[in-house]
Amino acid sequence: MIALLQTAALPSLKQPTIVAVALVYFAIVAAIGVWATRRTRTAGDFFVAGRKIGVLPLALAAMAATVSGFVFIGGPGFVYGAGVGALYLVLSASITTSMGAWVLAKRLRLLGEVRALMTIPDAIGARYRSPSAQGLAGAAIIIAVVGYMATNILALGLVIDAVFDVGLTAGIWLGMTITLAYSVAGGILAGVYTDVFQGTLMAVASLLVFLFALQAGGGGEGLAGISRTISAADPEFFGPWGKLTPIAALSLFFVFGLGSLAQPHVVHKFYMLRDARQLKWYPALMSVALIMTLLLYFAVGVATKSLVVQGQLPPLTRPDDATPLFLLNATPVLLAALVFSGVAAAIMSTVNSFMSIGAAAVTHDMPKALGRRVSNELLWGRVSTVVISVLAALLAQLSGTLVAFLGIFGWGLFASTLVPSLAVGLNWPGATREGAVASISTGLIITLVFETLAYFKAYTFPAGVSASGLALVLSLLVFFGVSWLTRRGPGAEIDPDVRMVMDL
Repeated sequence: MIALLQTAALPSLKQPTIVAVALVYFAIVAAIGVWATRRTRTAGDFFVAGRKIGVLPLALAAMAATVSGFVFIGGPGFVYGAGVGALYLVLSASITTSMGAWVLAKRLRLLGEVRALMTIPDAIGARYRSPSAQGLAGAAIIIAVVGYMATNILALGLVIDAVFDVGLTAGIWLGMTITLAYSVAGGILAGVYTDVFQGTLMAVASLLVFLFALQAGGGGEGLAGISRTISAADPEFFGPWGKLTPIAALSLFFVFGLGSLAQPHVVHKFYMLRDARQLKWYPALMSVALIMTLLLYFAVGVATKSLVVQGQLPPLTRPDDATPLFLLNATPVLLAALVFSGVAAAIMSTVNSFMSIGAAAVTHDMPKALGRRVSNELLWGRVSTVVISVLAALLAQLSGTLVAFLGIFGWGLFASTLVPSLAVGLNWPGATREGAVASISTGLIITLVFETLAYFKAYTFPAGVSASGLALVLSLLVFFGVSWLTRRGPGAEIDPDVRMVMDL
């Protein structure tokens, strides 16, 4: 599996226009946080925005949390290095968007209303009548959140350091503090409307960069000129698999297509929807927003490759330098400033989402699984947000390959532990409590063991095979197998209200 986010220093971006735009952006984020704080009065407001979010803000917020900073930095670098094969990672988005609405969104929203649920482990506990399943899911989320947040906070620190030249450590803590301030004060409500602003900024900036990329990379002939230039020097680049093996390309499509169905920082947002009937618009709105944003992912990668082939840019020492070098050399500085603010925006939206679901797992899911209740979930939710964020920031300072490993581990852990029990379980009455517990345990153990072995180079997978893909497949097989073996036991029973929601 590729590293999900930038973990090495960016080229210097300290220019007056870029600094000014970044300051304006942070001021807008602060204003949204103040507005949301005045409207956050209960744990329901803090964790699920009072279930009052419309479908358009929901789609924009989900898009912003989905793409993160990878689309702006790591993504174009991946296209530059792997060619068309890199698209297999994002082509799955169209399928996941529709499946997310049809398979999960309505059921999660209605189940949340029927049972007053606030978290993804809440839904798993209700579906299987199992505090154990809820507790295991909550534990997996806490472990994954800290690792994934460390990767994102490091990436945010790198961007802030590149813009303000404050040093990486200061950048990490400054970025974490800004995100933490509006997250602790305004909870997920602040996060959602910050995501709306961020998502809009990302989509507009991406569209503008796409137009400049076609012009600069194609020598005035657009994509046709880019294709001819690259194909003459590197015929594999535009091949059906790019520079990836078929197994690697299909593995990306499978892992990201199916694994994205249970990324809690995205699917948790379905609880917030004001009216479940509006979900019919969600796939179209989400798809349009993703298409606009992913234009940058593809265009900058191929345009930079074309410019390098033409000799207008030097060969990249690191693929992740594709976006900074292209923007600084081929676009107006104001547009470059908007994109770099978009990078920070994307990362902050993801970090905020992780803060909320991590805090909910600590203060709501784990105590509930142990048969205890926290008396003031709003207060302790805010305290947990601070603790998780500080821990992630401390890990982020380790930098380098360890933080990249933590990000990969976190994403894979979400997929392998939650896809069977949540995405499949809410649609298959044959799933049992024992199957859910076994699959979550399998995903947790397999992901931890094999990602760790791969990190220390104690084990090497065949080309194209990833630990995340293996863990997801094994978790699904265990889920179906154990559910079949226990299909006549008490763990197969479903509460009437839950079955009613599943039958809708």
